[in-house]
Amino acid sequence: MKKRNLLLFAMLLIAVLLPAQQKVPGRFRTNIPLDSIHLSDPCILADRKTNMYYMTGSGGLLWKSKNLALWEGPYRVTETDPDSWMGPNPEIWAAELHQYKGKYYYFATFTNNAIRIDSVKGTVIPRRASHVLVSNKPDGPYRPMKDPVYLPADMPTLDGTFWVDSDGKPYMIYCHEWLQNWNGTVEKIELKPDLSGSIGKGKILFRSSDSPWSRERMGDKVAPNRVTDGPWVFRTTTGRLGMIWTSWVFQDYTQGVAYSASGTLDGPWIQEKEPITPPNFGHGMLFRTLEGKWLMSVHSHKEVNGRYVRIPHLFEVDLSGDKLVLGKDLSSSIRL
Repeated sequence: MKKRNLLLFAMLLIAVLLPAQQKVPGRFRTNIPLDSIHLSDPCILADRKTNMYYMTGSGGLLWKSKNLALWEGPYRVTETDPDSWMGPNPEIWAAELHQYKGKYYYFATFTNNAIRIDSVKGTVIPRRASHVLVSNKPDGPYRPMKDPVYLPADMPTLDGTFWVDSDGKPYMIYCHEWLQNWNGTVEKIELKPDLSGSIGKGKILFRSSDSPWSRERMGDKVAPNRVTDGPWVFRTTTGRLGMIWTSWVFQDYTQGVAYSASGTLDGPWIQEKEPITPPNFGHGMLFRTLEGKWLMSVHSHKEVNGRYVRIPHLFEVDLSGDKLVLGKDLSSSIRL
């Protein structure tokens, strides 16, 4: 315990001495068009305090923009505890930025490949979990809080996101990875009021097998895909609670949507019959621009010089009715 307290004190001292963000040597650029950035799981925070957009995702890096058209980065903004379960150099997936009660929170999936927690059907599963870091500024640095873990150590979890439900309590919504349970889930767990840890146990909201639109071949049969990825909770203007999430339709990464019959996270969650995005677009999130317009950020897949990469996209979104209606892709047409 004393060792951990000393480490946290040292990290706080470093925070005073170091700048909030660190440019990534050899990779930092300015005036980058959005569709020239290679990034999985893009998440954009529109921050009115700084009048700036901040984009993060998988890889643990951050980009900044004043207008969504041109970006600068990447910046390195996370400082994890090397003595924690994450180890000295964790992989970082699907990072999200959320502003809450005057602070900024970094929800992300951290993977330590040096720790193996399970082996299922011949697949070794490393230590992987959704976790939350905090900062006083949108561009970091983001650091650990009080609790060393938020979710069970023997359970691979990913793609944690944030929601304050109708009971006024904060929650993390996350996926239990299909590689362990072979029927991925979306679950919730209550968070402490300052988001510094979790309270109680997680609760399953729905399973991948509930999907009427995802598909995969299992031998001679076609069944719902086993993957649950990228949940994001929203309300329409009429107050209806919805959740976008991603799976696969055979070879295409695709996003669907579900709506809560009770208007709360507890559901039951009713899945729409058809996907919400075209094929090859997924892991979306919703945000309002600095001018108040709703947009969805997602990524697509394509080959660039023989390499498989993911590209951020922005879609128009209409939330004025009882359902989310996806508009046109703005990524190649967005202008200053």
